[in-house]
Amino acid sequence: MATVLDPLLPPPLSSSTQRRATPFLSPKISTPSNSSRRRSISCKTQATKAFAVPRRKAMAFIFSSYIFSRVNLHDIAFAQQSVGFSEYIDTFDGYSFKYPQNWIQVRGAGADIFFRDPFVLDENLSVEISSPSSSRYKSVEDLGLPQEAGEKVLRQYLTEFMSTRLGVRRESNILSTTSRVADDGKIYYEVEVNIKSYASNNELAVMPQDRVVRLEWDRRYLSVLGVENNQLYELRLQTPEKVFEEEENELRQVMDSFRVNKVGV
Repeated sequence: MATVLDPLLPPPLSSSTQRRATPFLSPKISTPSNSSRRRSISCKTQATKAFAVPRRKAMAFIFSSYIFSRVNLHDIAFAQQSVGFSEYIDTFDGYSFKYPQNWIQVRGAGADIFFRDPFVLDENLSVEISSPSSSRYKSVEDLGLPQEAGEKVLRQYLTEFMSTRLGVRRESNILSTTSRVADDGKIYYEVEVNIKSYASNNELAVMPQDRVVRLEWDRRYLSVLGVENNQLYELRLQTPEKVFEEEENELRQVMDSFRVNKVGV
């Protein structure tokens, strides 16, 4: 079982690995008849509706179009809209949460549980739990006020992302810290931070003007903290900042779904 302060995430992937949806081309119509024109208009309308969804659903749509190339456009457009949530329940460790149902579980990532978006590998979630032998938490308020908890979370992230490469610089900022009481009567802290990583393209250059600094990655990190069984639980979400606005609604549903539960003796 991983400790809440143990390093979690694998080395950040280059933003070049992120896939992007490409425009869907309407099928060519061989005859200019009225019926074919109506079919052409219908196909274009359905393609527009299919892309009026968050990026993740658009990617799922493209993937399903590739696999099920013989299915008509109406069936594909309808199927991609069904992307929803699945629930993960750990009765042994005592926690549960919902996650996008097209995310995949990754084993051996160092966390108690780890899921990620199959298309954007920089977007993922995990759960960390403090050691039962070294922690005696009674409430999440043992961490102090939400702002104090947020500072601890940020320090931990920066420790995990510490780099020995020359010319690497990190900028971080706590965006928000809040406290809420969920429907289980427990208090949960929510922390949001932004971290940017900059690196020089020629860190060994003698002249400063030859050491051009560029942005490597820019990410939003969202944590939900809860206490049960004398342990501190942390749900972590990571997403590229440039897609956070598209994914915000789903990510906040994941955050709101996180619960810690009493484990029977």
